[in-house]
Amino acid sequence: MRTAMTTGWGQVTALAAARGGVPLRGSVDGTVGVELRELDGRRVVVARTASDRRRGALAGKDGESLAAAARAACALRLPLLLELATSGADVSDGVDARHGWGRAAAAVAACSGIVPVVVVVVGPAISGPALLLGLADLVAMTGEAVAFVSGPSMVQAFTGVRLRPEARGGAGMHALTSGLCAVETEDPLDVAGELLSYLPDHADAETPLLPTSDPLQRSVPELREVVPVRDNAAYDVRDGITAVADDGVSRELWGRWAPQLVTSFVRLGGRAVGVVANQPRSLAGTLDIAASQKGARFVRLCDAFNLPILTLVDTPGFLPGKDLEWRGMIRHGAQLVFAYAEATVPRIAITLRKSMGGAYIVMDSKGIGSTLCIGWPGSQPAVMGARGAVQILHRSADDEERSRREEQYAARFLAPWEAAERGYFDMIIDPADTRRELARALANVASRRERLVGRKHDAGPM
Repeated sequence: MRTAMTTGWGQVTALAAARGGVPLRGSVDGTVGVELRELDGRRVVVARTASDRRRGALAGKDGESLAAAARAACALRLPLLLELATSGADVSDGVDARHGWGRAAAAVAACSGIVPVVVVVVGPAISGPALLLGLADLVAMTGEAVAFVSGPSMVQAFTGVRLRPEARGGAGMHALTSGLCAVETEDPLDVAGELLSYLPDHADAETPLLPTSDPLQRSVPELREVVPVRDNAAYDVRDGITAVADDGVSRELWGRWAPQLVTSFVRLGGRAVGVVANQPRSLAGTLDIAASQKGARFVRLCDAFNLPILTLVDTPGFLPGKDLEWRGMIRHGAQLVFAYAEATVPRIAITLRKSMGGAYIVMDSKGIGSTLCIGWPGSQPAVMGARGAVQILHRSADDEERSRREEQYAARFLAPWEAAERGYFDMIIDPADTRRELARALANVASRRERLVGRKHDAGPM
């Protein structure tokens, strides 16, 4: 009779038990091992594929093991961590392998919005099982990782193009182009622990509170110098994010994808906060399809797991272009609108400089339901810039008249005071007081609750 100790994953689960992990399905001789263990002081359900066994191919029982891990995570209300390196469904197992990975996909999908799902890819993730990455909340990939649905021979047969695996689905491609990879790393477990430290165990729990010696009343006078005097001058909004964050620490996600929008986790007073910020260094901070998708994805993640959302606004609007319109700018831009409008967590928006056009509404304005809207003294909430407005309103004016009209328009409409008088800004603050006011605001809106109307699910833009 063969014991668990004689199987590949039996040895792994024995080691897991020795270091405090509790194996699940420990006697199943397959490619996938499942255990309940601690990661950076947090209990998590971990499922790993053994890439040295049949190149990590998933038989039917392996798919069932992945499904069992997901079901256990939901039942125990604990985060789910998948460490994947698989060549896909095991061909020798026939339709059972397909059925098994389907069971896994359904179980992982059932975790969505209930427990955090983090996937770290440490090798190949090929064919159908690669779609598990798309079901995750966050994906981290190592330099050795590749992920794609269609293999090289199929791609070459249909397109005539032969690409190296890393060009077709490497970590760099997914971080830069597809937006699948949130973090590139060579220490996947460390990164997974860090990401989970910003998220609660489940959707009904509050985010972990970590001790900090950084005083909430700390002044940030450097923020007075972050935004340049010239309206069209670029700056790095990440300097502003780190200035207000506890100890200057920010964990950016999807940093290379749609870089004109920054999404990151920070802490204020030890509590996790999600930050969405226009990045003037890239495309002047305009919104396009990828930026809208990125922002919507992050806002929904924060809302699902009770993270307050801080939005830093500096954008001249949506990026114009025929190609963008043809590819569905309206539909994809609506994803960001829908995500903010649907969010029930406390939301604070700060306009740093420009907030114009349709992007004014999209970037969590008062009209879309932001809990608190704040303006800096130099902020410009407006339909458009002075020059564009005067060209429309005073087409026949000469150069001298246009210059005078632009000054008048800027004085009246490109200043935060009128917006504040109409209630669109709740307050205008000195940039140096930003951390202090954020802390005060978050403390006062932390009790926000909304009664959700019962429905099967929304039918928002996808």
